Amino acid sequence: MQVSSSSPTAAGASTGWLRWIALLLLCAAYLQGGLVKLFDFPGAVAEMQHFGLAPAVPLAAATIALELAAPAMILLGVYRWLGALALAAFTLAATFMANRFWSAPPEAQFMLMNAFFEHLGLVGGFLLVAWHDLRSRP
Repeated sequence: MQVSSSSPTAAGASTGWLRWIALLLLCAAYLQGGLVKLFDFPGAVAEMQHFGLAPAVPLAAATIALELAAPAMILLGVYRWLGALALAAFTLAATFMANRFWSAPPEAQFMLMNAFFEHLGLVGGFLLVAWHDLRSRP
């Protein structure tokens, strides 16, 4: 059976690379953050301490593991929905912890508010990835 170039099957095959690039871009900050923390573990521990998280060492290690494993799951398509939900939950928690614009000094509120809503957009993107992956399963 021949597939015409205008069929959904041909369109999906020819745009698979675009989907992968989109997923890579969605995961880029987590891959970068995980690698930076991995190669500067004392800095990762200091970040945990800055946000009042304890015990800082195991939480830094868990963050590194999440920031590297979940994007790998998404990019490789191995339990993609689970990796996406994990990053959505992580991002939502981190957003409320790190971007508390409502309690910041007035001069910091604008930037924190922008970061807060940008991170909510990332959460939405990961929820869409999870939804799409679960929906496409038999």
